[in-house]
Amino acid sequence: MPDIEQTAILGAGVIGASWAALFLASGRSVTVFDPEPDAETSVRSDIETAWPALQELVLAGRATPEAIRFVATPKDAVEGAQFVQENVPERLPIKHATYRDIEPALSPDAIVSSSTSGLTLEALQLGWQDPAPLILGHPFNPPHLIPLVELTANAATGPACLRRTEVFYQAIGKATLRIRKGLPGHVANRLQAAVWREAVHMAVEGVASVEDVDKVMWAGPGLRRAAMGPTTLFHLGAGEGGLQAFCDHFKDMFNGWWDDLGDPRLNDEVIGLLVDGMASLSRGQSPADLSAQRDGMLTAMQTATRHLRA
Repeated sequence: MPDIEQTAILGAGVIGASWAALFLASGRSVTVFDPEPDAETSVRSDIETAWPALQELVLAGRATPEAIRFVATPKDAVEGAQFVQENVPERLPIKHATYRDIEPALSPDAIVSSSTSGLTLEALQLGWQDPAPLILGHPFNPPHLIPLVELTANAATGPACLRRTEVFYQAIGKATLRIRKGLPGHVANRLQAAVWREAVHMAVEGVASVEDVDKVMWAGPGLRRAAMGPTTLFHLGAGEGGLQAFCDHFKDMFNGWWDDLGDPRLNDEVIGLLVDGMASLSRGQSPADLSAQRDGMLTAMQTATRHLRA
């Protein structure tokens, strides 16, 4: 399987710029299209910010952030590219128009991976004459630091597309997941939504403040779940008896908690409560400040644990 050396980015917002930084750090060239007038300035700034972390993670040893160029059209971006990461806005008409534009210009073996977090592969395929090159490659933000990519293919996807995509992503340090049955939000976002639903419910009901509910996660179960998933952790929770013993002991308790979970809705009142809580939590720090703090901790965690997952 030939290595992928030339990549393209369609849509260079937060996600697209992060992908671009990772592709560059892996030693590949990147061609970028984004219609915003200041896209090049913004992307170069984001790459400059991300580069020290990528160097610390030993991803940028043979790479240069200068192996990037910016073009005026999506068609120009994909010409000659072996791998295209599509990150245009989550609206089907925009995505379909992009696909119609690039399809005639794609190399015969090119892969187009969509970062979509909410749209289905079947809906995206309607924008193609032949959807064989298209696959869903949904990252977790920020892609240059979080390894997860969720992959979705189906019968209309080219026969080698899924495996080639896995090989490429794994070569640049990603942890890939094949989604066996498509659902809105895929897997990771649905898990996030479930946890946040209960976090919002407890804040609305006055069980704890927005700040304290967040604290519970980062100071408690979030630490363990950065190491292992929830089912594995509960498997360890009953000692030698494993998951069977855990379920035998706690099944009635969990069934009761599940029956009692909240079902809040993001109306104006609830949103106001959350926004006020976030203002207290952030203590005057801007989203950019908090993002830098998050990325620093993510880099430190990845550096500290990388050899344990080798």
